[in-house]
Amino acid sequence: MDFSKIRVRYAPSPTGEPHVGNIRTALFDWLIARNSSGQFIVRVEDTDQARKVEGAIELQKASLKWLGLDWDEGLGLDGKYGPYTQSERLTLYTDVVERLLQNGKAYKCFCNPERLSKLRKKQLESKATLIGYDGHCRSLKLDESDISGS
Repeated sequence: MDFSKIRVRYAPSPTGEPHVGNIRTALFDWLIARNSSGQFIVRVEDTDQARKVEGAIELQKASLKWLGLDWDEGLGLDGKYGPYTQSERLTLYTDVVERLLQNGKAYKCFCNPERLSKLRKKQLESKATLIGYDGHCRSLKLDESDISGS
């Protein structure tokens, strides 16, 4: 196995201060990368904009530096797989989703949060074998799913 090809990703979310779970993950990933002559990549998972805390990424960066953990890409270091902030990658994901929709490999779901919450509660109460989305919108045509939501 060619260990120089190993790329390990640490993906902090800017929703607060770094905690022991973040640091443990960063340390393990960094050790794997460095011990295998691989690369340690930091990609910011900022998709939860409602919980985003200003300055949280700077705290993550400072914590990594304080621990002596350097990185090869992300957090200001460019590379060929950037951008390294999820919100800056949305067009990449949108393009793929559009292709999946056009090829019938995915479908739109417009169920509202209340319906999904009730579904989950019902599944838990009935001790269902499978807990999760029930495919409610799977058979809707695109024009129907656009106005659905229930």
